[in-house]
Amino acid sequence: MPVDPRFVGSAGPQRLGDILGVAGADCPAADPERRLADIAPLEAAGPEEVSFLENRKYLPQLAATRAGAVLLAPEYAAKVPAGCLALVTKTPALGFARVARLFHPPAAPRPGIHPTAVVEPGAVIGAGCEIGPYAVIGAGAELGAGCVVGPHGVVGPGTVLGEGCRLHAHASISHCVAGRRVVLHPGARVGQEGFGLVPTPEGRFETMPQLGRVLLGDEVEIGANSTIDRGAQGDTVIGQGTRIDNLVMIGHNVRIGRGCVIVSQVGIAGSTTLGDYVQVAGQVGFNGHVEVGSFVRIGAQAGVMHDVPAKTDIIGSPAMPAREFWKTYARLQKLAAGTKTGGKTE
Repeated sequence: MPVDPRFVGSAGPQRLGDILGVAGADCPAADPERRLADIAPLEAAGPEEVSFLENRKYLPQLAATRAGAVLLAPEYAAKVPAGCLALVTKTPALGFARVARLFHPPAAPRPGIHPTAVVEPGAVIGAGCEIGPYAVIGAGAELGAGCVVGPHGVVGPGTVLGEGCRLHAHASISHCVAGRRVVLHPGARVGQEGFGLVPTPEGRFETMPQLGRVLLGDEVEIGANSTIDRGAQGDTVIGQGTRIDNLVMIGHNVRIGRGCVIVSQVGIAGSTTLGDYVQVAGQVGFNGHVEVGSFVRIGAQAGVMHDVPAKTDIIGSPAMPAREFWKTYARLQKLAAGTKTGGKTE
């Protein structure tokens, strides 16, 4: 099915030579001046479109494809049908993502401030910024060149955004210093007060002042309706290139390293630390003050109660090393099977 032009702009057609260049692919016999119109899935692509193959289970679709060119690994190059170009690369999915961006780059900012937007005194708006309807830019905020603040977006007083940042509709950010090309998807909230409270003898609660900031590294992306609390005494820190999915909660003073991936509905309690390149699957919950090493992978719905050494795979609630979890599960299955008598479990 073609890309709907009502929602996605197109920069096609593109030269094959440029496609090979951004994908890091080879096709020595092909004409680099040939032009291809767009991208498409294997089963839907036509002779003027580019597709890709990452998983061998889609080899039947490759055999039947009408695509003009397919990005694929070297071992599958001989399997492309007649008339289809094999664009050979060791990383076809990555190559295809870059080709897709070549054909469909992000919309460029439309420089200007909408008449309904509010820009408070002392705010600094960089060159080429787009400030949308009903957006609010607080006093003393600084926006680098080429930033976009969508409808009803809010940039709090004193907040700093590096060049090329994007706040989509209804996103808000405060008490924050952000690097370049940071993205907040619709409804994301960054910099609000953390959940700090102290019980009183009368059975009430005293709110602990939240005096820290949020520091976002370059190219951090924060999904729709996700929340990141500012620090209490220190800062909440999200490292360069980390991607946070929708509906994620990150508490105050959490520190997350570079290149982490945090999937939807994860909750990270205050003062937890994640190293670099940690992968966290959906609905994982973290106890507070836990330290997780770099390159850890955490399975879906795990409950992380204790520190985790680097380069460990864990799963379960409470979480444990994956191999240990599956051995325990197998023993339980055998135990359950061994207690059955006459079709009933004793």
